Amino acid sequence: MMTLHIALAKGRIHKQVMAYLQESGYDFPTYSEESRKLIFADRSGQLKVTLVKSPDVAVYVERGATDIGIVGKDVLVEECFCADVYEIADLNIGRCRMAVAGVAGNEPELTKRLTIGTKYPRIARQYFEKNHYSVDIVKLNGSVELAPLVGLADLIVDLVETGSTLKANGLEVRDYIMDFSARMICNPVAFKLKKREIEAICSVMEKRKAAGGKR
Repeated sequence: MMTLHIALAKGRIHKQVMAYLQESGYDFPTYSEESRKLIFADRSGQLKVTLVKSPDVAVYVERGATDIGIVGKDVLVEECFCADVYEIADLNIGRCRMAVAGVAGNEPELTKRLTIGTKYPRIARQYFEKNHYSVDIVKLNGSVELAPLVGLADLIVDLVETGSTLKANGLEVRDYIMDFSARMICNPVAFKLKKREIEAICSVMEKRKAAGGKR
């Protein structure tokens, strides 16, 4: 079998996927969660893993630097919607929801032009335009929860897992936009040339999905 090269989104997704690959028999002798290395080869030569930032996963796959990639669907929708890649599997890990939230008990005046703070301007704009709200989108890169607390935004659009961070900051969910989870994407050429290898790794990940994505 040929070596399959996979790009993993750095962070929670790569830690979950690497843990499961190791539990499934893949041996990465130089890998640890604390390592600063970014490329890891399986001892058998079947798999090579490269860790990249989430928005770059589709770029690596599309341009053939890696054969497949695993990244959150939120990233694919927000930043990689035009990428020439195949989405081949929902891995049922990293599950979360995109939500509209605001200060608890403080309803904004929906007839006025709203200011929305978010890391996901494309998703946010689509949602508010679909619901016929007039909005200004403020792109933020972190701590989105602060925006309505300091008067920067009327509402925020952000990923929510348990809602505990919102609650701790005095915010509440007003609406859910969509659900997300990690997806496996594939380079179209690799899909033809390494079909057997891709099917093998898909089978491994399907076992994880059947187990409910639990370690």
